[in-house]
Amino acid sequence: MSNNTSGNRWKWRQSSVIPGFGLTFGYTVTYLFLIILIPLGGLVWSTAKLGFADFITIATDSRTLNALRVSFGTAFIAALVNAFFGVIVAWVLTRYRFPGRRFVDAIVDLPFALPTAVAGIALTTLYANRGWVGSLFEPFGIKIAFTPTGIVIALIFIGLPFVVRTVQPVMEEIDRQVEEVAATLGANRFQTITRVLLPSLTPAILTGFALAFARGVGEYGSVIFIAGNIPYVSEIAPLLIVIRLEEFNYAGATAIATIMLIISFAMLFLINLIQAWSRKRYGYV
Repeated sequence: MSNNTSGNRWKWRQSSVIPGFGLTFGYTVTYLFLIILIPLGGLVWSTAKLGFADFITIATDSRTLNALRVSFGTAFIAALVNAFFGVIVAWVLTRYRFPGRRFVDAIVDLPFALPTAVAGIALTTLYANRGWVGSLFEPFGIKIAFTPTGIVIALIFIGLPFVVRTVQPVMEEIDRQVEEVAATLGANRFQTITRVLLPSLTPAILTGFALAFARGVGEYGSVIFIAGNIPYVSEIAPLLIVIRLEEFNYAGATAIATIMLIISFAMLFLINLIQAWSRKRYGYV
């Protein structure tokens, strides 16, 4: 049996229409090691020099815990909002034809091209107490800029394209005849969306959510202006890392960065498990 297995493997390699597997695979592994694994390994190695007791002390510091809570909490809320409204935007761009559609489609990509600092300044100007939008809420005692609410808005702004561009191609591949067949079988619009379209879109929605969440956790430029950077209120973890570096507290900076790395990896791993389950559940490979 082992000979047959070896023969099958050799036959598969010989019959492949795409050459260069060894070269491209070696390049991929080398590239990942140099760009991702080695820097992350260096970060973990620097943190390991602290010792377990010092690491726990930094990790359980009240300012560190609050900064992590603000970063991950606001990123999670913004990703949820984008997962809902991003699907709606993708639906409009995919299913309808209207004047200015291409212009609207191009606007979706604007957060990709716009420098994050410019986005932060623009959002702060709009949502400050005297801004165009902030002034409308100020009489009711609602403050948006320089609060966690402002951080959520900034993260929604930079995370929306990840959901739209992930869901849109999948939505375009769904034949409209599927919707028509569902209608002829007596399904209403809500049933068609929840039982026919949503199962097909679930893996893409989860992917877009994961990308928006990951981008939001590490976002810095568009957040520091609108956040106000008030310790224990609106201070994000990336800013706290920068503060520790400015204080020449490299051990504290690497410890906080490692904590963010561990939490981010755990959450993304969980999301990937849910994606795999959804593909298996609805028969997508």
